[in-house]
Parts: sequence; C-alpha cells; structure tokens
Amino acid sequence: MLKVTKKERESPQNLVHRFAKVVRQSGVLLQARKNQFRKRPKSDLAKKRSALRRVELRKERVIAEKMAKPK
Repeated sequence: MLKVTKKERESPQNLVHRFAKVVRQSGVLLQARKNQFRKRPKSDLAKKRSALRRVELRKERVIAEKMAKPK
C-alpha cells in the first residue's frame, strides 16, 4: 500500500504531484492495466471441442478439394 504524508508547509498541489509520482514509480497502474485485459486460459472441454472442430473442417476441406473441377 502506498502512503504519502503531507510535509510541513507543503501545498496540496505539491502533495498531489508527489503522490502521483510515487504511484507512477511503484508500477501499480501498469499492473492494473495488464490485468484488465488478461484472457483466461481455455478449459479442457473447450480445447477438445475446438480440436474436434478443426478435424471436421479439415475433412470438409479435403472432400471439397476432391469434388472441385480439374484445372
């Protein structure tokens, strides 16, 4: 947790500026942005389904190739 205390005779503007600097240097925002768009890994069932779909599409492509007119 980041903590910035006000120094004696420090203006609020300077305090905010110092706080922003501490946040920037800590890397908290970079980590939050990185996690914001993180993708979850596929489940085992989803992997199996996509593999089966690829096999079916490959079969269909081979059949369509065989049925195509010769050049």
